[in-house]
Amino acid sequence: MNNLIFLINELIREDNKLSNIEIPTSLEGKKELYRALRNIRNPKPINEEYLKLQDEYLQNEIKEKGITDEKNISFNKNIISIWQGDITTLKCDVIVNACNEYLLGCFIPGHNCIDNAIHSFAGIELREECNDIMKGKTLPNGEVVLTSAYNLPSKYIIQTVGPKVSGIPTKQDIEDLRNCYFNSLELCKEKGLKTIAFPCISTGLYGFPKEDASEIAINTIKDYLKNNKNVFKHIIFNVFTDEDLEIYTNNLK
Repeated sequence: MNNLIFLINELIREDNKLSNIEIPTSLEGKKELYRALRNIRNPKPINEEYLKLQDEYLQNEIKEKGITDEKNISFNKNIISIWQGDITTLKCDVIVNACNEYLLGCFIPGHNCIDNAIHSFAGIELREECNDIMKGKTLPNGEVVLTSAYNLPSKYIIQTVGPKVSGIPTKQDIEDLRNCYFNSLELCKEKGLKTIAFPCISTGLYGFPKEDASEIAINTIKDYLKNNKNVFKHIIFNVFTDEDLEIYTNNLK
């Protein structure tokens, strides 16, 4: 509890605009406030004591949620699996983050998007690394960047930007989404990474129709594996909702 209060106070102390924030009395309230403060914090260095205590806190939070090793997920089709769960608790070589074009994560406090969750539980170092990589630039749709995973159980994170769709996807939208998957696989191949987990890229706030996105994802990976045998040991489709689970299960036949 004392460590959590220290972490909160360190982030409040950085910004005069936050000086009037009242720290909740309940443990859950403190946790929510601490996540919100991490979400809104701009990328910049911080002292080593903070980082040490932050890392201890986040690793403990993830352990309490329960870590799933990809080795314990059975294959649905060849080396491809569908797994319903929290991607921030998955132990594998790489998880893919469906991020925005700035790669700095979601700044909305406590937002339930995957970008927010990954940055929240990886730690503030991830936003700083992404900022150092991008230097104020933006990442085009379908391109990928490899970063450390910091406090997450995975070794690395691939950051990729999916297309934003309004209505029926265009040819460019389809190609961009395909590239999110293809380029992620190519990067893993280049780095010798054997296990990877994909979320349902672009199907949330970005509006890509779920059925179409699932077919593109599955077909892209199947085609890649035909031309790249023995490159991967395990490819996981990480779904969160029951609807997504049903869609991927029906399409992966």
